[in-house]
Amino acid sequence: MRLLSRRRSATVALACSALVFAGCASDTEGKSVERTTSDFYEVGLVRTGDEGTSVEGGTLTFGAYAEPGYLDPAQTIVAGSTGGVEMAAVYDVLMQYDTATAKVEPQLAESLEGNVDATEFTLKLRPGVTFSDGTPLDAAAVKWSLERYVAKGADEARLWADNVTSVETPDDRTVVFTLKAPWPSFAFMLTTGPGMIVGKASDSGGEFKPVGAGAFTLTRHRPKEEMVLTARPDYWDGKPHLKAIRVVYLPDPNALYDTLESGDVDAAFFRDAQVVRTAVKAGQPGFMNLVALGNVAVINAREGHPGEDPRVRRAMALAINPEVVSDRAYAGAGLPSNEVFPSFSTWHADVGGREYDPDAARKLLEEAKADGYDGKVTYLDASDPASRITAVAIKAMLEGVGFKVDLDLVSDIQEQIRKVAVDGTYDVAGWGMSWREAGPYGRMFATLHSQGNLTVGMSTSPEMDALISEFQGAADLAAQREVMTRIQKQWNTDVPALPMGPTPEFLAWNKDVHGVDDSVNSMILLDDAWVG
Repeated sequence: MRLLSRRRSATVALACSALVFAGCASDTEGKSVERTTSDFYEVGLVRTGDEGTSVEGGTLTFGAYAEPGYLDPAQTIVAGSTGGVEMAAVYDVLMQYDTATAKVEPQLAESLEGNVDATEFTLKLRPGVTFSDGTPLDAAAVKWSLERYVAKGADEARLWADNVTSVETPDDRTVVFTLKAPWPSFAFMLTTGPGMIVGKASDSGGEFKPVGAGAFTLTRHRPKEEMVLTARPDYWDGKPHLKAIRVVYLPDPNALYDTLESGDVDAAFFRDAQVVRTAVKAGQPGFMNLVALGNVAVINAREGHPGEDPRVRRAMALAINPEVVSDRAYAGAGLPSNEVFPSFSTWHADVGGREYDPDAARKLLEEAKADGYDGKVTYLDASDPASRITAVAIKAMLEGVGFKVDLDLVSDIQEQIRKVAVDGTYDVAGWGMSWREAGPYGRMFATLHSQGNLTVGMSTSPEMDALISEFQGAADLAAQREVMTRIQKQWNTDVPALPMGPTPEFLAWNKDVHGVDDSVNSMILLDDAWVG
């Protein structure tokens, strides 16, 4: 399984703009930094302007955030940073999230209707939809794909298996989902991995070959170089305007932005806060998301690790000042916060996170040491410049209250994933939990519920489990927000991780790119896009 990684840039920006930034500040080394505010980020499709008349043909070159390990939604996290754009082009999605209306709308599906208590949902498929191999996308194909998704055990497979008690196909165009408990926001599940229907031919002959009902098919893949997706003339919603999508891989976000500015790529995905800030200041069109818990340090609470003691976890939370991390590692870009959902979010809770209080941290740590804890902890992160700066800053703040910190800076993201998510051989580690604004329940369950498959050894509790389940069944936004307030309070008690702030994710494109549609998890749909 490939998890979200965090890429940071250590470039220090020195200019300050009073119009769009909170103002100038200095980090602890006296360097000038510019701090952004939440007003700086306009979430959703931004600066797209008048689309004009479409142009047929042409290739859109897309600079991906990273090369996906899989193009199989049943074997990866489905998000824009992990191949979600490419997978949406190949498979399409049953349902699409519209950020402008904040509603889930049918895409491959014709409709999705729930019963009164949200325990049963009936999906109607569009007539005449086919996979790229010509076979029909019917109810049986949807059922087969979902069963395969659960069997493969990807991102939301455990959530699906624990909540969906049956999938029935009364006719070729109808799929009925019966749920274990009320789930009003169930439609969000069909906007991501479960909603990307994989054709049976994908698994025939041993090696996986992507076969979907999307607007494009995979025609060439040269690892570490490029991937080419070619338009399908028989796509259910009409032949795409584009002839092809060419995906290229440039791991340095600054180099990728230079390539976007020069026009050598037409669109690109950025998670580096400073590069995102540069792109926004330049007036770049695109699709912006702010991802809560996109930048956290997860704490291993398994037996034998310091985080097993809740006093140690709370001491760490009180010892860390996210503004110091932001100033040093991001030159003030981003939005430093110790809350689960910061103030810009629909889900923000007024109770706040655990505030920076080194004196209280020392007291808790002394209590733990009196009971035999030696104060030692290892902090793991990547070895790129900004990750190193983050690690050094966290080491200094923890040692300032009495911890003894060793750094484990791994050589690449894959080693980081192995140590944290597979082996669990870490104490505290830089990570991304990524609770997304649109339909956050799925990631909440996967990363923090005791039955989730992405908890990576963090502290879970019966109280948090109950709150996450209550959020799932909440009837409306007001009820969900009230539960989220109690989730923040329980987070402050459990301290499963150390929030540093949300991560801005920006899919930017040049002004000659039009017709891009948005969805969840920083994914875009390109079936209606054109260049010209």
